[in-house]
Amino acid sequence: MSTSLLPPLNALRAFEATARLGGVGRAAQALHVTHGAISRQLKLLEDHLGIALFQRAGRGLRLTAAGTRLQQACSEAFGGIEDCVRELRRPSAEPALVLGCSGSVLARWMIPRLPALQAALPGVRLQWSALDGSFTEAQATLDAVLLLAQGPWPRGWQVRELAPERVGVVVAPSHPAAQRLRQVPPSALLRETLLHTSSRPQAWPAWAQSHGLDPAQLQLGTGFE
Repeated sequence: MSTSLLPPLNALRAFEATARLGGVGRAAQALHVTHGAISRQLKLLEDHLGIALFQRAGRGLRLTAAGTRLQQACSEAFGGIEDCVRELRRPSAEPALVLGCSGSVLARWMIPRLPALQAALPGVRLQWSALDGSFTEAQATLDAVLLLAQGPWPRGWQVRELAPERVGVVVAPSHPAAQRLRQVPPSALLRETLLHTSSRPQAWPAWAQSHGLDPAQLQLGTGFE
């Protein structure tokens, strides 16, 4: 099943809380973030979908027809995840095998495969922990973690590589310079403003070094989670 159309998980969480609680301020309080952080996530989600999800109603917000449909879908999806987590946390005779991975990997890759995994391991009670950023502080409480990362690894870790990672440059076909950039050497990107993911700060520098370029010359623009 393709998951390429899924928006960022944090943006969906911000939208669901805003729609359910009826305001950005309430959502920010419920998710323990700032008002501005919720607003940025809502804009990111609307930009990703290319449609408006809210309309201004006086000093408040009102869901559009598209927003109402997405709220229903989010409520069902997050409700199902909560039910699953509640079931995983239910006491049993056998201790749970606690596995950690990033929230995006859990939502986009692992959750769709849970039925097959549970069928393959019927005697194992699994519990998932969605963690973002560094896993070093949480390793003592987890049995294993699934990482998109590279060494050096903390002392004492037993690491098994599942698959190599390929990192490359992506340019939207609608970008004004898309055709020009298709024909230029990697060094030409040193003159371009680059989007980057804040959770993978090493991606662009590693790419530059692999092409013999000085990472210090990269022009990093807007960052995304």
